[in-house]
Amino acid sequence: MKITTFNVNGIRSALNKGLEDWLKNHNPDILCLQEIKLSETELVEPVFTALGYHCHWYPAQKKGYSGVAILSKTKPENVSYGIGIDQYDSEGRTIIATFEKFHVVCAYFPSGTTGDIRQDIKMKFLDDIYTFVHAFEKTNKPLLLCGDVNICHEEIDIHNPKSNAKSSGFLPEERAWVGKFLDSGFIDSFRHKNTDPQHYTWWSYRAGARAKNLGWRIDYIFATADAENIIANANIHADVVMSDHCPVSVELSI
Repeated sequence: MKITTFNVNGIRSALNKGLEDWLKNHNPDILCLQEIKLSETELVEPVFTALGYHCHWYPAQKKGYSGVAILSKTKPENVSYGIGIDQYDSEGRTIIATFEKFHVVCAYFPSGTTGDIRQDIKMKFLDDIYTFVHAFEKTNKPLLLCGDVNICHEEIDIHNPKSNAKSSGFLPEERAWVGKFLDSGFIDSFRHKNTDPQHYTWWSYRAGARAKNLGWRIDYIFATADAENIIANANIHADVVMSDHCPVSVELSI
């Protein structure tokens, strides 16, 4: 069972850059997308249904902005949209699919890079998504939280931790939240399998950052601790260049 998450920075843009062919080869069983940036999802859905996916979209109310999706080869038992807080739900930030053996939460965490107001929204979102996700644990199924978290957890996850110490996405309080989340019973699937440095999932478009691998690891697949023994592999696909992010995947022995 392969689960992949990818901030595509525009679903139509990614399709124009080869997403369809990549999916044919990569063949994830479940695909979580962030920043689909498309309200008229019927324009692209036939591409994915032809590949065998059941498609569930949650676009933002604002056109050309945000939005998430879960595409799966197996039809989910249930799909729910949002976390019940309009400030986030109007931006299409969270979609949840329940399958026979686990839940998948696809989330696009807010960025705080545009100023204090958005940073405050981001910090409030961290508290609210924490509460929301932990409520799901009571269902006695493993849960995977997949998506663009917009936070680097440790110094190993960012190319220049000293110069970015005061940057949104690497602030002490943001990093502490990731630590708190992991301590509450979650596993960072990639770090569970790989402790090497210089593995990133996002690169600025400026100054040739990607070619120099001056990146940030801000895209994750977190899994509840009861999934630890079924995590067979976890990968960052840095060679996939369709967005300023790259895909992240986990393989489960189910």
